[in-house]
Amino acid sequence: MTLRAICRRPHLAELERCELSNIEREPVDGERLLEQHAAYVRALEGCGADVTVLEPLAGHPDALYVEDTAIVLEHVAVLTRPGAESRRGELPTIEAALAPRRELLRVSAPGTVDGGDVCLCEDVLYVGWSARTNHAGLKQLAHLVLEHGYVVKAVEVDGCLHMKSALTRLGPEALLVCPSRVNLERVQGVELVAVPTEEPDGANVLAIGGKLIASAAYPRTNELLRARGFEVVELDLSELHKMEAAVTCPSLILED
Repeated sequence: MTLRAICRRPHLAELERCELSNIEREPVDGERLLEQHAAYVRALEGCGADVTVLEPLAGHPDALYVEDTAIVLEHVAVLTRPGAESRRGELPTIEAALAPRRELLRVSAPGTVDGGDVCLCEDVLYVGWSARTNHAGLKQLAHLVLEHGYVVKAVEVDGCLHMKSALTRLGPEALLVCPSRVNLERVQGVELVAVPTEEPDGANVLAIGGKLIASAAYPRTNELLRARGFEVVELDLSELHKMEAAVTCPSLILED
């Protein structure tokens, strides 16, 4: 098996136009963002991934957060239709990057789906019903993936932009969650590990290569994960957080 990741370098000229929904806008330090993004790519490589870094995309300040543009499964990938209209122009370059490795499926209007609302756990796609993923998108996605062996379970989101801000995969049988931000009634058959109440944003980690990449902003969550036997790779992602982004946002992960 070859572990791969797709990332994109930031376009510094337009960071002040990034989409924000639940936080106040702060100035983003562009040079520090570049340094943090480079460290993120190195962390992926340190976890065993062969990383492809796409060029910055002019006119699209959120384009470095490639996770929202596609859902990568074992044999197919679903090109999403992002809930923010400003992000839909990012799709052609992602399509070109994925086409050599996966059969491509597509979400179409009026459906909207953001990849940040989708968490794969074995053959179940937990999908956040959020401000960015609508009911039509949920229905389309369920039909698209069903014939490929996956089922979709909708999860209501409250208080965060994307579901994966409050629910991410730790391993085959465990999820890291912030229970106050997601309705967990339909999340069954897996262990739920709750983040400390004082760190609700710590519930987003990236499980890759037998390790967890996590933000250094949430030390109690990371301590909890280490106590449970996980190898945690902590990164300073302060500038990404100013753009309402989390650990999983800057990458698409493929296993070939």
